Amino acid sequence: MGAVLAAPFGLVIGSFLNVVAYRLPLQKSIAFPASHCPSCETPVKPYDNVPVVSWLLLRGRCRGCGERISPRYPAVELLTAVAFTAIVLVNGANARLALELPFAALLIAVSEIDLEHRIIPNKLLLPAAAWGLAGAALLRTEHLQELVGAGAGAFTFLLITALIHPKGMGMGDVKLAGVMGLYLGASIVPAMLIAFLSGSVVGAVMLARDGMAARKSGVPFGPFLALGGLVALLAGPDLIHLYTTHFL
Repeated sequence: MGAVLAAPFGLVIGSFLNVVAYRLPLQKSIAFPASHCPSCETPVKPYDNVPVVSWLLLRGRCRGCGERISPRYPAVELLTAVAFTAIVLVNGANARLALELPFAALLIAVSEIDLEHRIIPNKLLLPAAAWGLAGAALLRTEHLQELVGAGAGAFTFLLITALIHPKGMGMGDVKLAGVMGLYLGASIVPAMLIAFLSGSVVGAVMLARDGMAARKSGVPFGPFLALGGLVALLAGPDLIHLYTTHFL
């Protein structure tokens, strides 16, 4: 039942994340005005604002002006629904969802913004850090020291990396890693490993395809951190156990 409810809830939250990702970098309110077409500014009717379904029925275009609506919007809605459902199925429907679902939403929103604008806003990271600390104090009291230590360790590690390679890492990535540690604890280790491995694979593919020109285009690191965070949220302890059992 929890998974059944998580899917539509994820669709709704994914629709909200699209609003956040569009408006926050532009310094616009995420509450007002109501949803509207960015091209003709026509308010979106409630029946045209149903996650995924409305985009399909409208064939990806605004009802008012016919301007194309990016498929990114339904993709984010679907991704959020899948992530929420997977979290409930794997980790269970319990009080920790109050930490895990907002954390997953943060990672998705950060990826969407970083891919388009190459920034990770403090307006997302600071509330997420505060909620992570508060939630850990209330729901994961026995792990509070581990979580704080993981956050500090991840922040410090990426800070050193950013100082050594300032063109490849930004302070937004550093702060995001610190926030991830507050939610993941020891699982931040496989999260970081997955982030660096996936980033290296994508970088190698770009180099093979575009040659040295790929160095100038650059790839934001936030989405790779987010990927590692989502995987670690679902399987972090299992990955740590697998490593300690077979390699140590």
